[in-house]
Amino acid sequence: MASPNAAPTRELTTASLWDPALIARYNLAGPRYTSYPTAAQFRDDVSETQWREAITASNEVSAPLSLYFHIPFCNTVCYYCACNKIVTANRQRASDYLRFLHREIELQAAAVNPERIVRQLHWGGGTPTYISDSEMQSLMTTIRQEFRLATDDEGEFSIEVHPGGMAPERIRQLRKLGFNRLSMGVQDFDPEVQQAVNRFNNVAEVAALVAEIRTSGFKSLSMDLIYGLPLQSEHSFARTLDQVIRLQPDRLSLFNYAHMPQLFKTQRQIDESQLPAAGVKLAILQQSIDRLLQEGYEYIGMDHFARPGDELALAQMQGTLHRNFQGYSTHKDCELLAFGVSAINALGNNHFQNFKDEPSYTAAITAGKLPLAKRITLSRDDIIRRAVINELICNFALDYQAIEEQFGIRFADYFSAELERLPALAADGLLALSAGGIAVLPAGRLLVRRICMEFDAYIDPSQLSGNRFSRII
Repeated sequence: MASPNAAPTRELTTASLWDPALIARYNLAGPRYTSYPTAAQFRDDVSETQWREAITASNEVSAPLSLYFHIPFCNTVCYYCACNKIVTANRQRASDYLRFLHREIELQAAAVNPERIVRQLHWGGGTPTYISDSEMQSLMTTIRQEFRLATDDEGEFSIEVHPGGMAPERIRQLRKLGFNRLSMGVQDFDPEVQQAVNRFNNVAEVAALVAEIRTSGFKSLSMDLIYGLPLQSEHSFARTLDQVIRLQPDRLSLFNYAHMPQLFKTQRQIDESQLPAAGVKLAILQQSIDRLLQEGYEYIGMDHFARPGDELALAQMQGTLHRNFQGYSTHKDCELLAFGVSAINALGNNHFQNFKDEPSYTAAITAGKLPLAKRITLSRDDIIRRAVINELICNFALDYQAIEEQFGIRFADYFSAELERLPALAADGLLALSAGGIAVLPAGRLLVRRICMEFDAYIDPSQLSGNRFSRII
């Protein structure tokens, strides 16, 4: 659907992406758009009947599946973390949780057409590798018994790992279990920064893991870094980035640390006086983008970079990139089933979220019920706006005619209010307007969330300061 007017990512330069005046003006707080509507719009009037009606309709369409499994346990707390997690040294607690997770898998799978193929699978957390090898084997066995997984060549099966203290032989075990992609949270290699956020992994141990990842035949390695952490400087982060680039990850994410201790108690352990000033934080991002583009990485958008031959980069070039609750994805045709605390299903035009707390989650499953806490059924307007936002945030372009043909609308009439506002963004150089569509210009790519907000019916872009969303960059 992407317009041919969208400039190829490989032509980007830091100079074209980075406009300090525009960043100062448009770097507001706003949604990350892993879904539209966002989870803030979910309602608590949910019933299992609604879920069963949604899965019945989904079976009739019979699209391939994506499966997500939330394993929330960690050995120690990372002070910056805003994830749904359980920090404990008591391994039995994880074992108890897994019994309920197995049961939830069985409950959901019983309603799914067994012929539907799973093309994507992801274990997230927390730290999924917190659980033992035997527990991981048991969980994967249950998944394979209940669902039809694609072959290793056709499927994308990934897991998140914390490299600190992880033995290389566990990498081999993960490959034997069937994982073929791996995401590693590095965050920062600087010892002082690690001490300030209570997360530790040194270059040598990460390099040993990467060597094993390459030897074991994983298809892709993704690494995460966070900028804006306490004690970070331009010099220190440049050193970390150099060390990461030498390890040659296929994908790299530069996440913005959003300090919101009023929402996340863990962040109260961070010394706010050690956080880099706003100017330093932006300088870190600017030099990092410059370095990655020089190294040949493609800027995918929303903090993400990939090697030119990576599937994300290819999907964006072909206009087929997608965004869901797990971030950017090449599996646009998949419907999502999710398991564990806080996990979110996406079935057709229905989203369902599990209970976020373990007691409520386990109580529901003990009663033989799905642990559903919230849901939303998308209206026709939601569906249209979701398509528009997905095109802008994934492919940096929008073809009016494609939207008109897909939904039977006249774009200029349906979005008349939005089209009246967009010329102001065009005048500032964020986007280019034509009779046929929108092309996000290089200076608008870093701020694409702000452009998407113009099509969000649930927010007023002029009234977003001080809310619960993180800043755009």
